[in-house]
Amino acid sequence: MSNIFDISCGQFYYLIMAVIAELGALVRRRRADMGLTQATVAALSGLSRATVNKLENGAVETDLSLNRAARLAEALGLSLTIAPPEEATAGKSPALDIAARTASVSYRVAMQPTQLRRMLKTGEVSPAFLPHVNAVLDEAPVSLLAQVVEQLHVEEGLERPWIWKQMRVLARQVKSSRSLWQ
Repeated sequence: MSNIFDISCGQFYYLIMAVIAELGALVRRRRADMGLTQATVAALSGLSRATVNKLENGAVETDLSLNRAARLAEALGLSLTIAPPEEATAGKSPALDIAARTASVSYRVAMQPTQLRRMLKTGEVSPAFLPHVNAVLDEAPVSLLAQVVEQLHVEEGLERPWIWKQMRVLARQVKSSRSLWQ
């Protein structure tokens, strides 16, 4: 098995450029799924719109630092992880379970994952769970929200952009102040 130290500088350059190109494609797809503009993503990540544009179009130079790439990924609920996919998700609870538990921490009545699923699918929030949904949409890490979207996509066959749009609708209903939803 080869490792990174067994490759030449030229091969390393092409490896880095391939990783940057993959990141750019993921950023473009996630941004579009979430219904965000490049300017919004730039503001959320603290980068310039030009940098986001260059990355998405494969025109960014190799000077994109890991720190800047991580800020951009985090703003979209992505992560920079080097691990086989099966290791990254092994032993983790489904995202809806985590989101429902997280939203219920401060409340006497707990919101169940099935209730959160229904609200995300219908766009209708039960009055008893307005604070819970607000907590999820205002405070949950974007990466958790992205995992919820992926779970609903896989289990329900819903399109990712539609789920993000539903979240935005719910955020308006619960008067979320998070800039992600503006």
